[in-house]
Amino acid sequence: MPVQIQIGSSIVQRIVEQEAPFFDALQFFPTLTSEILAENRAWLRPTFLDAEDRLVLCIQSYLVQTPHHNILIDTCVGNHKPRPARAFWHMLNSDRYEKNLAACGLGAGDIDFVLCTHLHPDHVGWNTRLEDGRWVPTFPKARYLFADRELDYWTMRQQQDPEACPWVTDSVLPIVAARRADIVKSTHAFDDLLTLIPTPGHTIDHYSVRVGKAGADALITGDMIHSPLQARYPELSARPDYDANQSARTRRNLFGELCDTSTLLCTAHFPSPSVGRLVRRRDAFDFVAMRG
Repeated sequence: MPVQIQIGSSIVQRIVEQEAPFFDALQFFPTLTSEILAENRAWLRPTFLDAEDRLVLCIQSYLVQTPHHNILIDTCVGNHKPRPARAFWHMLNSDRYEKNLAACGLGAGDIDFVLCTHLHPDHVGWNTRLEDGRWVPTFPKARYLFADRELDYWTMRQQQDPEACPWVTDSVLPIVAARRADIVKSTHAFDDLLTLIPTPGHTIDHYSVRVGKAGADALITGDMIHSPLQARYPELSARPDYDANQSARTRRNLFGELCDTSTLLCTAHFPSPSVGRLVRRRDAFDFVAMRG
């Protein structure tokens, strides 16, 4: 049974699809120096960094169960998706994700809302499934929330060069065509227990999701941070970032608000347990993982 995190009247659980070493750290973080990596290698290994200096990452969704709704935040890579640029995501065919959702007592038909923090391939894949040669919504009764500027940007990119972003073709546009999409601002208040927080930089209109109320809350980060190294060095931005300077400002500003508070940080890609709190460390921060 997945670990349940109680946030006020809501329950948060992780739905894991993959967890493995993926990217070389020095390549993934272009401004990371060999010297800085060497200074931090001891605490990064083996949990966050493997013996070959590859980042250990988790690909996962967060399931938020409020008193009223079952909400899925981000939907991983998905099955049968052509991703030739990423061999470890290309044409996956695994039942792990669906089994982990079932372990929470839910099936695809029980999801009321799907929130996509941004529209990268490892966050939208299970939006759709292949049925008789067509991509159809995986969660048949769910409404899918996309940030308006994010959707506009990727729709334009797909029109200009569909081969460069196949995930938009197979995992985003079919949701729009099926009229299951709700286009919202990245400041959207879903209800009094769930609010979108603009955290731009990784993509043009990336958002994170705040669950609960002050004193009993969590922030589901999306890709505003990929590694706890970016807590110690907030200016360390990832190669895929749309605007490296903006993503650095987002981290420093938001972490300054969250550090030394009770707010839980539910990260998209940190390896298990993926959840913890931020504490002050000199002029930056440390991520302290949740125990148990």
